[in-house]
Amino acid sequence: MNNRSNGHSKLRQGLRQLLMSLVKAEPESREELVAVLKQARARHLMDGEALSMMEAVLQVSELRVRDIMIPRARMVVVERDRPMDEILPVIVESAHSRFPVIGDDRSEVVGILLAKDLLQYCGPSAPSFNMRDVLRSAVFVPESKRLNVLLKEFRLSRNHMAIVIDEYGGAAGLITIEDVLEQIVGEIEDEYDFDEGAYILKRGRDLYTAKAHTTIEDFNEFFHTDFMDDDYDTIGGMVVNALGHMPSRGETVDIGDFRFTVVRADSRKVRLLNIERRPDGGQSVTTGGEDEK
Repeated sequence: MNNRSNGHSKLRQGLRQLLMSLVKAEPESREELVAVLKQARARHLMDGEALSMMEAVLQVSELRVRDIMIPRARMVVVERDRPMDEILPVIVESAHSRFPVIGDDRSEVVGILLAKDLLQYCGPSAPSFNMRDVLRSAVFVPESKRLNVLLKEFRLSRNHMAIVIDEYGGAAGLITIEDVLEQIVGEIEDEYDFDEGAYILKRGRDLYTAKAHTTIEDFNEFFHTDFMDDDYDTIGGMVVNALGHMPSRGETVDIGDFRFTVVRADSRKVRLLNIERRPDGGQSVTTGGEDEK
């Protein structure tokens, strides 16, 4: 028997043992099912990453849109009646690909703008810009919708963003398919183009984006700082320590001369941070998070 056949045989055997253990255990709750999966991991029937993903899948079925949405106050939006030269800086600085378009205020989302749709208006012979020509319909979902149901709807409709509405029909926030998938598989890097092996991305004057697992040592070397790494190894750990809790997306904290804003985080860890270097410095101060409206 060759190595490939032997590998397939071992895989079939491992899956068979896993299924048998599930049947024998007859878990009657999610906690019991997780315990069975952990036993399978201990018996090397699956690796740690697979176990983590399966636990995350179970968790997603219990989470609702309100648990991970970007709140209205933190949405990066463009105004329907703004001219092109005022919209472009928002597009460039945020580096997002999709933007809610608002009417009179942030609670009134009238559609979605795709950054790529603006390309036709660039250049000396470009036509006159009119937002209504490129405005796309928005998808609206209630805060109470379960994430596993929303993920299925995203897949079927091929939409990537939905506007979350409150009980009065106003926009309460937004959620993307990447937000849901990251609850299962972890960070998906799409809007932040890090070079291979890089941990910190310069986005503008005194503005940076960094992976939360960037070590304190690497951070100090990049910024010529002297943060201590006695109690934590990464800047994500430093931010969590400064806040005193596992932060939600949008929470900020000032540490030394820097303001750290959580861009991506889940129930297990901080994943991506925006960093602003502030020449005035200051003490560690926390400001608004997801609950701020």
